[in-house]
Amino acid sequence: MDHELDQALDSVGPRLRALRRQRETTLTDLSATTGISVSTLSRLETGDRRPTLELLLPLAKAHGVSLDELVDAPPTGDPRVHLRPVTNNGMTMIPLTRRAGGIQAFKMVLPGGGVRSEPDPQTHEGYEWLYVLNGRLRVVLGEHDLVLGPGEAAEFDTRVPHWFGTADQESVEILSLFGRQGERAHLRARPKARRTSGDSDQESG
Repeated sequence: MDHELDQALDSVGPRLRALRRQRETTLTDLSATTGISVSTLSRLETGDRRPTLELLLPLAKAHGVSLDELVDAPPTGDPRVHLRPVTNNGMTMIPLTRRAGGIQAFKMVLPGGGVRSEPDPQTHEGYEWLYVLNGRLRVVLGEHDLVLGPGEAAEFDTRVPHWFGTADQESVEILSLFGRQGERAHLRARPKARRTSGDSDQESG
């Protein structure tokens, strides 16, 4: 399976070039849309640069395709659901949405036990929301260096230099929502708490 996933990632470059040419878009135009440098885009298309999640998300948005369509990873899991996990640099990502437009949802699993990578903050167009399911997640966001535990969330503009990874030797499971710039999740306000008789007495007093 790892070999098949490697083959899928190796085919991303030619697919990116074909999509760009179909849209009659130059590398300069695509760079302006995604915030990715022209040199990086060129290296991705030629296969000299390994595609990462930080690069693939804005490119999928720009080309109007879903991430699994861009990667064309082999289907696994329940065939009725057609989950297509992608493994890159040890991280496994499972797309939870199928549409090309709108906010994209993913489940990510970051492995533990190995040598932790040093933060390498990146920037690109978009807005991201992270929610920790299990484990401890280290998030570097601009000048902030945070550790999130299960049930904690972070949201940020991805034009701010950012990076996330495991905070210790344990694996981490997170949910991620990603939208293009200006497109944010609509969160409903929590219902107002009912006033108790004690509250009423205090207010009347």
